Amino acid sequence: MKKKLISILMSTAMISSILTGCGSSTSASGTAAANTEAGNASETSETADAGAGKVYYLNFKPEADEAWQKLAKEYTEETGVPVTVVTAASGEYETTLQSEMAKSDAPTLFQVNGPVGLKNWADYCYDLSDSEIYKNLTSEDYALKNEDGGVAGVAYVIESYGIITNKALLEKAGYSTDDIKSFADLKKVAEDITARKDELGFAAFASTGMDSSSDWRFKTHLANLPIYFEYQDDGITSTEAIKGTYLDNYKNIFDLYINNSTCEPKELSAKTADDARNEFLDGKAVFYQNGSWEYSSLSEKYSDDELAMLPIYIGVGDEAKQGLCTGTENYWCVNAEASEDDINATLAFMNWCVTSDAGTKSMANDMGFTIPFKTAQESPNVFVQQDQANTEAGLTPVSWNFTTMPSEEWKNNLGSALTAYAAGTGSWDDVKAAFVDNWATEYSLANE
Repeated sequence: MKKKLISILMSTAMISSILTGCGSSTSASGTAAANTEAGNASETSETADAGAGKVYYLNFKPEADEAWQKLAKEYTEETGVPVTVVTAASGEYETTLQSEMAKSDAPTLFQVNGPVGLKNWADYCYDLSDSEIYKNLTSEDYALKNEDGGVAGVAYVIESYGIITNKALLEKAGYSTDDIKSFADLKKVAEDITARKDELGFAAFASTGMDSSSDWRFKTHLANLPIYFEYQDDGITSTEAIKGTYLDNYKNIFDLYINNSTCEPKELSAKTADDARNEFLDGKAVFYQNGSWEYSSLSEKYSDDELAMLPIYIGVGDEAKQGLCTGTENYWCVNAEASEDDINATLAFMNWCVTSDAGTKSMANDMGFTIPFKTAQESPNVFVQQDQANTEAGLTPVSWNFTTMPSEEWKNNLGSALTAYAAGTGSWDDVKAAFVDNWATEYSLANE
């Protein structure tokens, strides 16, 4: 398998951060976070003696680093088996994973984003078919299978994203969330706020930042919408050649964002994820495209009654029945090359996280996760609760299809084209070419 790792490191199409978004925002921890010692769970039902091993978890989510470090410490105090938690910098997970996996003391627990990400790491994934954590999943849909039918990974969080809304500012502008049920509604409200921006003292949208800490929100999460609707039309879940049926709708929502923002479009290339979040926190914008993972930071300033999340409307389909974008790209995988003791320790740690009172409380309350396990605790996250309420009301969640994007290079090319378009140095035809033509090219390279 070391030969496989060498080929991964040499593959320029697939070596950057395959994992994007879903909370991949910058945080106080910045780049690789501090290591924390923790231990294994005596209450696990895994058969082997987990106490003889150790765990090294390479965490994908910077915003959850503090909670993971705290949970790891509590775990050590309870069981005494060492766990190291390292958090990769925003947008650097895949690169960090490649570097760490090349070391003798490699991560025992890591993450892939779905079938495309699994292609790089399938040979390193321990088969979880007989594990307690796999048996605890609420649905087979949350198991990531390899070509042989083995369980290569298990989803550990289900998340939603959309247009986060400051309800108080929206009301100050003379509207409520009930007034926005379609793209036409959103456009009307956003452009009216822009027309009265100086009078109101705030903009419609937080900055559509296109630097590396923020561009995943648009080259990945926003780009999911035209992919989703094309897949729905064609009755497919992936493709080797995207047609771009709804790229005009993609342009319309992107234009709405950049032309009704806290800054001029030409400034977006330097705007960061922190900029957008802070603009929203400081009351400078009504709308902010992001996900349920932002709840912890936003709830420090705003009450649940002041926050809502709207679907990302692009003017396609029955918008009155459209829900939030809900799914996962967060799959835990266990390093099959680790020692037997370390594998058993890692399985025990994972199981403790999703079954123990301490673990499930931390994941629900501190991390704001909805975890897809039978032992999950209800999350206090208002965005998670809204997604559940929408589904119960008959709205259809928009599935996460960006995990089928052919490569990180495809995303980067799309991001560059979007940035140039916003700055006025590129055309929408360039965006279309990056989206459609490069999809086929990158798919071919990834599946040689």
